[in-house]
Amino acid sequence: MAKIKEPLPVKLIASMFTARGELLEEAKVRLSQEFGPIDYESEVLPFDHTTYYAAEFGENLKRRFVAFAELLHPGKLAEIKLLTNALEMAWVIKGKRRINIDPGYVSRSKLVLATTKNHAHRIYLGQGIYAEVTLHFRGGTFRAWPWTYPDYASLPLIAIFNQIRGLYVKQLCKM
Repeated sequence: MAKIKEPLPVKLIASMFTARGELLEEAKVRLSQEFGPIDYESEVLPFDHTTYYAAEFGENLKRRFVAFAELLHPGKLAEIKLLTNALEMAWVIKGKRRINIDPGYVSRSKLVLATTKNHAHRIYLGQGIYAEVTLHFRGGTFRAWPWTYPDYASLPLIAIFNQIRGLYVKQLCKM
């Protein structure tokens, strides 16, 4: 029997999108209150790979990615998703969310996202939350799977995740 080992800590990330730019800043502040200092922040990007969210959020959605300095246990992902869902509800008006916050993490070998939606390639974590390995790291870069969302498979976002992974690897070297 193989010896059971604790996993390495991982780097928490969050994707935020909204039609209201000021909510990106408000959410960033609120997330840093929950998860500590942010050590990576993307520029504001268009969220235009899908119209799925237009009815709820409106048009001209803007997105920002953040990553947090404090590494954490990957087993906390479901708890974090529940917390980000609660944060989204704090900004609801007339039954509609005004911001979407999707947490995940970067490790040496993958980018994992939390979701409430089940699918054949997702693993149940508990409390109604699933995990998806959205990207895998091979040959010096993150790479998409057949199920990867088109925006996450795009070269600009892969470049962002490669930068975040670089920060993460440096942190591991200091441990």
